[in-house]
Amino acid sequence: MWWVYALLSAFFAGLTAVLAKVGVKGVDSDLATAVRTVVVLVLTWGIVLFRKTAHPAGLSRQNLLFLVLSGVATGLSWLCYFRALQAGTVSQVAPVDKASVAVAILLSVVFLHEPLSWKTALGTLLILAGTWVIIW
Repeated sequence: MWWVYALLSAFFAGLTAVLAKVGVKGVDSDLATAVRTVVVLVLTWGIVLFRKTAHPAGLSRQNLLFLVLSGVATGLSWLCYFRALQAGTVSQVAPVDKASVAVAILLSVVFLHEPLSWKTALGTLLILAGTWVIIW
């Protein structure tokens, strides 16, 4: 069962990169990182204690929306990662979690219309093949 959480972790980590890319448009990267980090902190403690969010001034609605979504994806990834670590070994979970690189590439092509070279496509397939080998 560890691999289900490891794959969910990989998906949410990959989603994080795409959402953050949209969220940082026209915003200082340090501010964007700080917002995302606060969202992760709030999400995690909210699950444990009482669910809270914040709305910092100075960000457009689009910036804030995508940075918050990126923070949620990060929090879900971390939660799944630690759950997978509880049930699996680091040598299993960590490499599967890194399949997030392939997920981010695929999502960036589909949603951000980034170009996909044959080298990147091959690398993505190799990452996914390696993930499959580790899981099974």
